[in-house]
Amino acid sequence: MKRIAVLTSGGDSPGMNACLRSVFRTANNMGIELVGVRRGYAGLVDGDMFVMTKAHVGNILQNGGTILKTSRSAEFMTEAGFKKAVMNLKKNKIEGLVVIGGDGSMNGALKLAGAGVDVVCVPGTIDNDLGFTDMTLGFDTACGTVVNLVNNIRDTSLSHDRVSVIEVMGAFSGDIALYSGLASGADIVLVPEVPYTVEQVAQRLISNDKNGKSASIVIVNEKACSAPALANSLASYGIDARPLVLGHIQRGGSPSYKDRNLGAFWGNMAVKLIASRTSNVAVGIRNGKHIVVPLEKALKEKKKFDKETYELINYLSL
Repeated sequence: MKRIAVLTSGGDSPGMNACLRSVFRTANNMGIELVGVRRGYAGLVDGDMFVMTKAHVGNILQNGGTILKTSRSAEFMTEAGFKKAVMNLKKNKIEGLVVIGGDGSMNGALKLAGAGVDVVCVPGTIDNDLGFTDMTLGFDTACGTVVNLVNNIRDTSLSHDRVSVIEVMGAFSGDIALYSGLASGADIVLVPEVPYTVEQVAQRLISNDKNGKSASIVIVNEKACSAPALANSLASYGIDARPLVLGHIQRGGSPSYKDRNLGAFWGNMAVKLIASRTSNVAVGIRNGKHIVVPLEKALKEKKKFDKETYELINYLSL
């Protein structure tokens, strides 16, 4: 094994740089040249690659985002674009590819595997929406960012005796809302996995007010509902609710120690797997132990919703 490549794809997540650092230093220690692909699969199609050196990964461990940049490539999904990507890998004598990204990125890697490319995937997404791993790279940092922001919002809510409706990311996984909601003491958490009605939310808030809790925090997942729409609906019940959409501020920031460590372990594992000719797999963590799962199986495994945590939030908010 002489030469491998690495790319980051899809939405950026804190810890990607820590993983890139680990990929480079592991490859370097094993005498393997590492090629960085800029802008994910778009760079693979365009042949936008460069040989990485120690200078590229120095002092990046603490930085969010990704030094390789990232994108979502529609061209890669076309037959012509895909053929160009495979051709560029062969032309640059790349023997294996490390892909850092979420489910869309991993599906792209699976397509490359079908074309004979040796790939290893690192689950990098703040959404924590992959069923084969307990945690994805960037999830812990995103939750910490939400908790810190909710702390600030709560001060204003208490001062004005109002309800704050806070919309967080997560796509169709409610994990960011769920775990940041528990950690920040949210009164109500709305997620795609659990049905609800505006009437139920309103009655809960009215009950809170009658019991002396005039300021409440409602955290909603972006696919469960829109914070502005919910706040507007609550106004018809006489509830003073102010919406706040946190948006992409959740993606950035210095990665937590957990995400830095996951990036370090998974980057190291990915290179060693490729070097040992173990490919078309994804790395992850289950019950505190790092795991290696066949890529196709990893993508098929459904995400399980943590009902116990959801029930605990309701129990503690009474």
